[in-house]
Amino acid sequence: MPRVFISDKLEKAGVDILVEAGIEVDNRPGLKGDELKEAIRRADGMVVRSGTRLTAELLEDPGQLRAVVRGGVGVDNIDVAAATRKGIVVMNTPDANTLSTAEHTVSLLMSLARHIPAADASVRSGKWEKSKFLGCQLTGKTLGVIGLGRIGREVARRASLGLGMRVVGFDPVMAPAAIAQLGIEVAPSVDALLPHCDFITVHTPLTDETRDMISAKQLALMPKGGRVINCARGGIINEPALAEALKSGHIAGAAFDVFVEEPIVKEHPFLTLPTTVLTPHLGAATLEAQELVARESAQLLVDFLCKAQVRFAVNMAAVDRAELEEVRPYVDLARRLGLLFAQMVRGTIQRAELRYRGDLAARPTRLITGAFAAGLLENWLDQVNLVNSRVLASERGIELVEQSTSEKGDFSSLLEVVVHTDRKEYRAAGTLFGNRQLRLTHLGPHRLDAHLDGMLLLFSHRDVPGLIGFIGTLFGQHNVNIAQMTVGRQTAGGEAIAVLNLDSVPPQQALDEVAAHPQIGSVSFVKLPGEGVLPPWFG
Repeated sequence: MPRVFISDKLEKAGVDILVEAGIEVDNRPGLKGDELKEAIRRADGMVVRSGTRLTAELLEDPGQLRAVVRGGVGVDNIDVAAATRKGIVVMNTPDANTLSTAEHTVSLLMSLARHIPAADASVRSGKWEKSKFLGCQLTGKTLGVIGLGRIGREVARRASLGLGMRVVGFDPVMAPAAIAQLGIEVAPSVDALLPHCDFITVHTPLTDETRDMISAKQLALMPKGGRVINCARGGIINEPALAEALKSGHIAGAAFDVFVEEPIVKEHPFLTLPTTVLTPHLGAATLEAQELVARESAQLLVDFLCKAQVRFAVNMAAVDRAELEEVRPYVDLARRLGLLFAQMVRGTIQRAELRYRGDLAARPTRLITGAFAAGLLENWLDQVNLVNSRVLASERGIELVEQSTSEKGDFSSLLEVVVHTDRKEYRAAGTLFGNRQLRLTHLGPHRLDAHLDGMLLLFSHRDVPGLIGFIGTLFGQHNVNIAQMTVGRQTAGGEAIAVLNLDSVPPQQALDEVAAHPQIGSVSFVKLPGEGVLPPWFG
């Protein structure tokens, strides 16, 4: 029975989904120190919100942990690189709090424009200061939206259609044409956007590139009297620089829901400035968002642990359920080809070229390439899987190259792999027959039809009479049954390759006798998973 550890508060609806799926739930929010480490090590999956910081130290010895779900969008409280290195899938719930956070951003926008929190406090203190709280109308004003993911797009839509604002947007990874299709004016950079904005709002993750993205230089580019909103992540807008801009009056107001340090420290300059609106990370704090986050977090782990399905992963190729079902056999095929090369090649592997042909070229090939890399390395390293295989290959100087063509040859889909070592080049190709039958179709220059499962003996030889009889007799003497045999050759009497599927492991003496035959060249014994046995990291 899989086990899931919940380290932060999660709504009951999410816990119920896990229990109903037959998963053992360890629901203990707030653990610290050794207790937290032990709970992580004993779990197959884990749910965190914003309260738990999943550091490299906590993940140094992750035990059986295979997946972490961040209930929310940002994963800056998770060391994703460390998780990837340990083969742990990190997923988030990007849709769950989209609407609530967008609505909160608009609430702060309107609060800034009309001084609502300060006016409320004034009335409650017994004052009636109408002239003091003269605001500004939003219709016709310009809003700059930096980051046009799900939340940024929802904010832009509400500001434009609901409030009549002009919206200018910038997103470093979205094509200008795609931004324009959303009805948003396109800015080529953050610095180019700022001089035109009465208000700006940021909706990017916190990364090395976005940290302090809005600092003193950028704030100076805004028109005098501009206002700033951050409902994304603390640290995107430099807080000390903004405090100085507010004190000088160049920036008229700021509304923050997130901070570099949470809870906000008592000495924070924002607390003494009358032009700030501050909320305690309420972006997703609605009943609807909290329940949806809980449900989505739980369902992601149920899908992963019980169905081997991956969605919304931030450190591996993610595919939807239909795609994953379609690609699953090819992931298995690629992993087996990786295992084949790992046991067959001689010398240090330097480069692997994966060539996708036919219908396979339209599949999520990055996922398949990751499976090949996992097969290539798993006999050498611990904890290699679909998540960390590409990273581990790169660390070892193995270059992975993908090439795709929709042109079909003799098969509707074909995966050909060429592996370069410091000694020579190796080549193999495989395909899928029917729905599940994996076949080795090429080895070197030779065509084959060999089963890619179980124990394989591969040997190059001269195509001469009596050789196959010799092999059969030899293995019969050693009580080793040959289940399947296929031979590939180009010309009669020339060089050929043979692949034997065996029912048991041959003794070393039998392998030595095969290698000693004068008409036999290279010999390799390869162990592959049994027929239908999926990778251990797939379920």
